[in-house]
Amino acid sequence: MTGEHSARPPHAAAPVPARAPARAAAPAPMALPEAEGPRDAVTRLRAHGCWYPSADPEGSRVAFICDRGGVPQLWAGPVDGEGIRLLDASPDPVKEVSWSPDGRWIAYTTAPGGGEHSRVLCVRPDGTGRRLLAGADPDSSAYLGCWAHDGSAVAVTLAAPATAQSDGLWQSADAAPAHWTARDGPATLLGTTAYAVGPGGTPATRPGGGLSAYLVDPDGLASPVLLATEPDAPTLRVCDLSRDGRLALLRRGPRGRREAVVRRISDAATTFTLRVADGDPWIGRFSPDGRTLWLRSDADREYAALFAVALDAEGAPCARTVVAEREDSDLELLAMAHDGRTAVLAWNMRGAGELEIVETSPWRGASDTAGPARPVPLPHEVVTRITAAGTGRLLLALSGSQRRPGVWWAHEGVSLLRTPWSSRDEDAVPPGRPPVRPVLTRLAARDGLPLSGWYYRAPGRAPNEPAPCVIHLHGGPEDQERPVFDPLYHELLGRGLDVFAPDVRGSGGHGRSFVDADLGTGRFAALDDVADCAAHAVAEGPADPTRLAVMGRSYGGYLTFASLVRHPDLFRTGVAVCGMSDLLTFFAGTEPWIAESAAHKYGHPERDRELLHALSPMSRIDALRVPLLAVHGEHDTNVPPGESEQFVRAARERGVPAELLVLRDEGHDFLRADNRRLFRRAAADWMERHLHPS
Repeated sequence: MTGEHSARPPHAAAPVPARAPARAAAPAPMALPEAEGPRDAVTRLRAHGCWYPSADPEGSRVAFICDRGGVPQLWAGPVDGEGIRLLDASPDPVKEVSWSPDGRWIAYTTAPGGGEHSRVLCVRPDGTGRRLLAGADPDSSAYLGCWAHDGSAVAVTLAAPATAQSDGLWQSADAAPAHWTARDGPATLLGTTAYAVGPGGTPATRPGGGLSAYLVDPDGLASPVLLATEPDAPTLRVCDLSRDGRLALLRRGPRGRREAVVRRISDAATTFTLRVADGDPWIGRFSPDGRTLWLRSDADREYAALFAVALDAEGAPCARTVVAEREDSDLELLAMAHDGRTAVLAWNMRGAGELEIVETSPWRGASDTAGPARPVPLPHEVVTRITAAGTGRLLLALSGSQRRPGVWWAHEGVSLLRTPWSSRDEDAVPPGRPPVRPVLTRLAARDGLPLSGWYYRAPGRAPNEPAPCVIHLHGGPEDQERPVFDPLYHELLGRGLDVFAPDVRGSGGHGRSFVDADLGTGRFAALDDVADCAAHAVAEGPADPTRLAVMGRSYGGYLTFASLVRHPDLFRTGVAVCGMSDLLTFFAGTEPWIAESAAHKYGHPERDRELLHALSPMSRIDALRVPLLAVHGEHDTNVPPGESEQFVRAARERGVPAELLVLRDEGHDFLRADNRRLFRRAAADWMERHLHPS
């Protein structure tokens, strides 16, 4: 069950007031011998990646995330030089980065211990002055929003339980959004129980819990300003602020039901709401004069497009129109130039990306459209982030099936130039083995629904030679299989295993109807899609029908568990990573904000108990016949480790070989390089053992 990195309350109201059952003793973890001999060349893939760039106001320097030190960390340096430096040597993985518009600060989000809790910090570009802005409380989280356009404050969302009252706490008497201050001076938001601590250490607090968005002064000289409070929203992010300080653009709501909200800051009045697409949380931006709102939205549409919303002086909508759209293609990324005159659009074309620049100024009303589009050729298949970098400059994070993610820059939309410190492509695969480019293949499910996927052919095989094949299933369910560089795939390919990575129904990138096709009882058809994709791999791959395996992470881990018990004669083995094995125990143990989204996708844990039981792999565990490896992060609170533990335990009780690998200091995502290598080696060893029995 994967989700976007977005502000969500760890203690929000769940769909059902269930308490997680007491966990039985976990199965003994598997022993992992070190790789030896010629396999070392395959298992030691130590290429690093660089992603999530954010530029200074001039566009000459960039802050970014890089894992060359073994964990995603904050780096910064010149766009066109080698003089980069590590700004935070902490082992806590970095998830998001944002350089202030005045150039004085870099704000970023970290995940302490690699788990699901997060906090927001800031540091000066020279590495000095690092300070915690929000997220000291380990029981809840803080999330990064946008900067004020003058750089005076950064938006932070606090995901908080109900405020604890204690001696010495004081709260403002104002009920409307206000400056929340300590009695002895300006405050810094340290905890996520919606309280602040002044310079002298005296706490200040605000009643209530849920989600609260603040503007925080990175210098600590001004008190935080409360922008919005959403007691029941599972997610909340401040995406933009108008330059005159009147309006805030928020994104809120669970997956599949996101909406953009325009709110007046003076009186907290909501002036406009509109459905927006899942995916990138940065959904839009105000024009410099605050009279037009540019939005990436799929309201009343199959695919997301660029909307222009004309606003009156009070922030209310006057007109709304679609100004850029493509048939059968989602607008997945949107960036606006600092002067508001151009927009950069990234379109999802059947998994690959296409980039174009359009003129957005002047825009006068609903009858107008954006100017002609200028395409930008891409050296990689997929754009993962776009950001403006000074006048006429862009920074893009790119990834491709044959290359590690890297950062590229362009001036005035001309051909892209690769930053010299970006990832080292020559380290992507071992010397002497050519990289593999996947082939997009299409098929039809048994009920006629069109499906597709990417087939990776192991190097050195004859075109029609049957090969062992791993059906790999992505998470979400709303994620999409993309032709990006995946070290796991290269590890499997290096062992002589083909990989087929399909999009079953429920995946993103194929329109809203496709995403919703697995709701409720539609999940049974999604499970049949896995079998249909395996049959297609045999017919078109060609995969060896006697040497098929299934593997996936998060929702893909659930599909792996379910496929092994619903299609017990189809696969020889499986590897389930962070998957749900019983949807009822999953609802009882997961984060409440995830439970709210999951109830929409799978069924309500009270009203739909029979459906959830029928969809749960544990309800058919007696049908399991083949060996299984389960992998889980020890700090995973999205899908608790007990989901893997109970399936492995039940398999062993029935005499089926099953192993459990628990990765230390990891949550739902595996962020540390050593753990990722350990996981890849263990999964590939397992597949090789069972698909190459000789």
